[in-house]
Amino acid sequence: MRRGSLVVVGAGVIGIEYASMFAALGTRVTVVEKRPRMLDFCDPEVVESLKFHLRDQAVTFRFGEEVEKVEITSKGTVTSLASGKRIAGDMVMYSAGRQGVTDELDLEKAGLAADGRGRISVDERYRTSVPHIFAVGDVIGFPALAATSMDQGRIAACHAFDEPVRELQELQPIGIYTVPEISYCGKTEAELTGSAVPYEVGMSRYRELARGAIVGDSYGMLKLLVSTTDRTLLGVHVFGTNATDLVHIGQAIMGCGGTVDYLVDTVLNYPTLSEAYKVAALDVTNKIRELEAFVG
Repeated sequence: MRRGSLVVVGAGVIGIEYASMFAALGTRVTVVEKRPRMLDFCDPEVVESLKFHLRDQAVTFRFGEEVEKVEITSKGTVTSLASGKRIAGDMVMYSAGRQGVTDELDLEKAGLAADGRGRISVDERYRTSVPHIFAVGDVIGFPALAATSMDQGRIAACHAFDEPVRELQELQPIGIYTVPEISYCGKTEAELTGSAVPYEVGMSRYRELARGAIVGDSYGMLKLLVSTTDRTLLGVHVFGTNATDLVHIGQAIMGCGGTVDYLVDTVLNYPTLSEAYKVAALDVTNKIRELEAFVG
């Protein structure tokens, strides 16, 4: 039986989500992206794990390539790249960036303007250049997620009516609904390194967990970034089954100023994927202890 084929133009969040979904259904997928990498705001180790998993499902990646034209034939489509390559596919999905749907809002009549992608500039209170007008969600750009957009609306409303409000913008989780999922909260290794913040990494792999074996997830992983000075959690990065749920445990600990010692000392249900936190916490604690032994 012939497998269907799909060309996805754009390796952003939406493009990779759909590429992974169709690949999981048995479609032969080719991803074309003009940038040299995908999901560059995520942890590189997590992204590499996703790429390995997708390649194992016969997904082909064409990075550093631009689409020149797409032709529709009697048998499907042919996508021609600037490099001269041609890719045959039943369908082409174009997913090369979001546009703010602001064209019909008559922004100029309100004294506002949008950029070339329909986005409106706001300050830290989500106020536009017109003081009594606020904007939130996709029309102000990244992260453009449903969860963050709803919270932005809550915060903007409080500011508009001079109500007290607290924003935990640094601890907003990012969820990418690929198959498997990716989710993270807090800082990445690149951000911490760039800011000269000393940290250590704790790793846990689903294959080490009873629940991982039960659900058949041998590729999932959880990474904790822990400060070596005060042992607080600086970031949590998850790849695998239920990643977008699991990330909230780390988010809650970070929001309360907790340390990795809480995860070492606490008891987590068995068998659960949440045990990954315990394994990662023990891993990073042992690394910090070894470092202190060498230094002290």
